[in-house]
Amino acid sequence: MLMPDPKALRSLLARYADLRIAVPGNDESRRALDDVTYTLCVMTATSTIGDALERADALLAGASIPAPVPAPATGGATGNPKQGTAPRPTATPREGSGTTLVA
Repeated sequence: MLMPDPKALRSLLARYADLRIAVPGNDESRRALDDVTYTLCVMTATSTIGDALERADALLAGASIPAPVPAPATGGATGNPKQGTAPRPTATPREGSGTTLVA
């Protein structure tokens, strides 16, 4: 199942609560409540609003847990952090060779 965006889910839940509290009095507000109910069911892959509300709560509870941050690479299988770096020259250049070493 695709994970719905937590912000969008919270927004829909707030809209659903507002419409439920408002007690639909006309066709327009009833349609709005039906639309939000349908969208919540689709976003949570459920078929009833009760199941959608439960699933939304569970999804949001899971979304608030930060994902673990992977450990930084240690330089390969040997654990040598200098692996893959260029070797440092050990001999000094001959005079007049035009080579300059930079540390």
